[in-house]
Amino acid sequence: MEQKTSEFDKVLGAWDILVIAFGAMIGWGWVVSSGNWIESGGVLGASIAFAIGGIMIFFVGLTYAELTAAMPQCGGEHVFSYRAMGSTGSFICTWAIILGYVSVACFEACAFPTIITYLCPGFLKGYLYTVAGFDVYASWLIVAIVIAFLIMIININGAKTAAVLQTVLTCIIGGAGIILIVASVVTGSVDNLQGQMFVGNGTGEAMKSIIKVAVITPFFFIGFDVIPQAAEEINVPLKKIGKMMILSVVLAVVFYALVILAVGYILNPAEIIESQQGTGLVTADAMAKAFGTKIMAKVIIVGGMCGIITSWNSFLLGGSRAMYSMAESYMIPPFFAKLHPKHKTPVNSLYLIGALTMLAPFAGRTMMVWICDAGNFGCCLAYCMVSVSFLILRKKEPDMARPYKVGHYKFVGFMAVVMSGLMLLVYCIPGSGGSLVFQEWIMVGGWSLLGVVFYAICKRKYKEDFGKLIELISDEDAASLMPEADDEELDVVIDAAIDRVLSSMA
Repeated sequence: MEQKTSEFDKVLGAWDILVIAFGAMIGWGWVVSSGNWIESGGVLGASIAFAIGGIMIFFVGLTYAELTAAMPQCGGEHVFSYRAMGSTGSFICTWAIILGYVSVACFEACAFPTIITYLCPGFLKGYLYTVAGFDVYASWLIVAIVIAFLIMIININGAKTAAVLQTVLTCIIGGAGIILIVASVVTGSVDNLQGQMFVGNGTGEAMKSIIKVAVITPFFFIGFDVIPQAAEEINVPLKKIGKMMILSVVLAVVFYALVILAVGYILNPAEIIESQQGTGLVTADAMAKAFGTKIMAKVIIVGGMCGIITSWNSFLLGGSRAMYSMAESYMIPPFFAKLHPKHKTPVNSLYLIGALTMLAPFAGRTMMVWICDAGNFGCCLAYCMVSVSFLILRKKEPDMARPYKVGHYKFVGFMAVVMSGLMLLVYCIPGSGGSLVFQEWIMVGGWSLLGVVFYAICKRKYKEDFGKLIELISDEDAASLMPEADDEELDVVIDAAIDRVLSSMA
């Protein structure tokens, strides 16, 4: 195995990777889907469901945490699966995760101008055509294309620039959520919870309703895995990288659960039904009622808008790094491994994904929902393969340096494989509540076929270079990977918080 020194700039600190991961998981769903969650599982039931989903992702996250700290190299899944399964397994795993990242980025390009229509009812101008039942307007397209171009440029200008944007927007999301939660405590009423704590008569039906919500919750936590993709750009002690990934998952679980409880505390069952049948933005309507003005509803909508951009930004970062790693191994054309001479970002990969996000709105939002669902399937497949890689490497390379080492690895690995496997089954079994529709299977099949074509062409063209992993020479001893001095106090606080969370779950 050849070795190299990293060509990336180490610009991401502890706070940067936390907001990148958290921002990727907190998108638009907490604004538009809270009513559906409550109607399906009840206020307390839906909150419990998210906790259960968080536990599922927690086990998968632990495997990622150990592997990322042990192999802090650009590409994440590509590196893990290669070491465990070889080039073919690595190709399947990485190709699957790229589908997930690109599909979400494309979906967000359609979601952003859709939010504008909520804020500005007269926004839609210049009707063009209808696709899959969705009306496409010129104003809608222009906004989507402009924002997609700007986010691409921000990412090309460096991971640190993207992280700064992520920090600002994540603070807005957190601020909007905190305002809602505090307002619910001040103006909400326990009486509103009557009749909507759980759905169903009796314990059995209540448990079924909780499980119904729980099986979809892991999909709202997809995004913590972008951290391994940018591992070479992280200037944090390796052990802490794993801890930060776990903390981001815990924070996302807490955020979703508290938002659900806040909405149920403010709105009674009749008001939630009315909101669902009206705007569909139950969280925003809860904010409006709490403050007695519709203006505050727009605060939540703006928070959701920021969530779209943070998710979009994170997946653009992750997708481009995954493509870079495959290109560096000659699994796809090496053209995509080119780094920007100044900013040290995978510029050609970013150009491609950026172009796709600018083209995606032309297909309409309905088709993007199909693409996003197909992408979620890809993410779950990658999660399962990474979890299997975790177990294989514990046996195959027991002496590998593991700065962050998971205890009881057999149990953790088994649970991660089972949980991610169940997530895959949800997509495959008709009537499960999350099964892919025909159009989505066509997209999964099309992406798989494209992968087969790339695999065959590159394997034939590059021969022995195909699938070659160039191992990164660690600079931990030379540079110590220590955070900047002005982050010292934050590091102490973060370490203490993570340790408390992990010890409570032990």
